[in-house]
Amino acid sequence: MKSGVNESLSLFTCFQMLHLTAGRVGSLLARRATAAFSTSSARMASHDVAETTDMSKPLYWDRVDIPLPDRPYKDTLTTGDQSLKKKEQGPWSQLSKEEKVALYRLMFSQTFPEIKQRSAEWKSVLGGIFILIGFTGLIVWWQKAYVYPPAPRTFDADWQAKQYKRMLDMRVNPIEGFAAKWDYEKGQWK
Repeated sequence: MKSGVNESLSLFTCFQMLHLTAGRVGSLLARRATAAFSTSSARMASHDVAETTDMSKPLYWDRVDIPLPDRPYKDTLTTGDQSLKKKEQGPWSQLSKEEKVALYRLMFSQTFPEIKQRSAEWKSVLGGIFILIGFTGLIVWWQKAYVYPPAPRTFDADWQAKQYKRMLDMRVNPIEGFAAKWDYEKGQWK
């Protein structure tokens, strides 16, 4: 009898050990799969990375609070732009108006009035708000017409007048309340 108990105990321990081992092997495989997936997704993601801007180099932007950007608008100059830059070294009275504007456009993308010009985006935002309000109004109207039950008879003006009369006849709260504001001798509100 003892040998049967020992055998069953040893079998139980063996199954328990196998179960623990299988659990550990499963978690190890899961960790490896996760690590492999994360490295492969990292490798895949490396192909879709957008081009980054080197923020240590001077940047160009059109802003009213910073009128002179760190670098000119056009860095690479064409041959016509280079000849215009050489003309810039001479007297400005010899430059035409178009050449002065072209020189300005080499340094800046927009003028101050162009930078300060407001966009018309507010019109589309306001239009979208009105469309949503109108749609909401339609939903409320539809619910009032088809979803909600009719108003109870206690909301009628006749019913409320009768209720007020009843409350006055019963002298409801005659000291400071409803009946205190009614003159019973004259039959009217005080």
